[in-house]
Amino acid sequence: MSFIYGELLARMGVHELPEWVFKWFQNMQLFEASLDPKDILLNIELELGLDIDAETDLLFFDEIGECSNALKSLKFFAEKRPDLYLCASGSNIGLLDSFPVGKVEMKELFPMTFEEFVMASGNPKILQAFRQGAQLQAAHNKLWALMLDYYFVGGMPEAVTTWFGKQNKEGLLAGINERCAMVQSIHKALISGYLRDFGKYAGKTNAQHIDMVFRNVPLQLSKNIDASVKRYRFSGIIERKRSYLDLSSPIDWLEKTKLVSRCYPIDCEPQSPLVPYRKDNFFKLFMFDVGLLGHMLDISYQEHRQQNFEYKGYLAENFVQNELRASGYYPTYSWEFRQAEIEFLYKTPTGEIIPVEVKSGKRTQAKSLRSYKERYNPKRTMKLIGSVGSGTSERTDMVWPLYYACRLCTL
Repeated sequence: MSFIYGELLARMGVHELPEWVFKWFQNMQLFEASLDPKDILLNIELELGLDIDAETDLLFFDEIGECSNALKSLKFFAEKRPDLYLCASGSNIGLLDSFPVGKVEMKELFPMTFEEFVMASGNPKILQAFRQGAQLQAAHNKLWALMLDYYFVGGMPEAVTTWFGKQNKEGLLAGINERCAMVQSIHKALISGYLRDFGKYAGKTNAQHIDMVFRNVPLQLSKNIDASVKRYRFSGIIERKRSYLDLSSPIDWLEKTKLVSRCYPIDCEPQSPLVPYRKDNFFKLFMFDVGLLGHMLDISYQEHRQQNFEYKGYLAENFVQNELRASGYYPTYSWEFRQAEIEFLYKTPTGEIIPVEVKSGKRTQAKSLRSYKERYNPKRTMKLIGSVGSGTSERTDMVWPLYYACRLCTL
């Protein structure tokens, strides 16, 4: 089953399900004879040995891309059974060209955000402080500790559940070393699954190229020690392929499957709308989950907890990218001019462009932000840093803790 299944059910408050729910079968005959919802529902009831109640039951078609008739049936469910609760998910939905347009409401799900990670921690007081935007030292100490945990665990639901709720044989919460090992095992299995999907949903040659590009994204990110992430370099990844045109196909494939995301640097004065400044072959590439990013780079939990860990800059930037994307702000943009670089440009609903400097540590000196201010005199600026920040009273040159990146959407 895809991770979307478990995440969606968890967000609906469903945690304990009958054993038959987890039964995985690939009986294409359920959809072969007829696409009429009446016939399909009868087939499912016979297969599972139960009755479906449209008022209380949720029908879930997981990995729907594996069965073209199941995909086609969504149109008929929308037309003939609008009273039925029906969800569909799949690893390759972003690659499908035949989705029933106008008949299906699309919902885009991502790995759990930091707010959802705080929810999963089971501490209502800390969650309340986070949602209120508190910038108090006591709250920061707790939230920053969770932030460092999030760097390691990431937002994949199984990893998060294991981190906060895995019990040992005696029924006690597993120790830190045991939980670290279990999370690493989950990360390893997830990466292996993605690599298998490359061969499953793409041609053999193309799958090899997708594999090479996917593995290369963390490597390029890790080369940025104490500076902004640089634009993606196309050379040295696949033999005899050195340009954007050579790699555009595997990059587009990975973006459609939501495994990577882009941020477009702008090298002039940014104004709304930002889209005209975008260059198709000029972008940064980020991983969709910081936990898997760290796993692919073999960063241990102990390293994540070290305050002087020199490679945190790109992790912080990737974190902000993912938080913005999950909140619906995509694609993202950055700014660079000569040696000055601003990690993100956030455009408010009123069209105001706010430069956002991202710092993984506590220091707040920002030469690039100063350069940007001297050039364009923005109304407001933002620094996201690894400390408590400047408090909520500052409305012009704002300094927030890094974990409040999602609150940019409230400006």
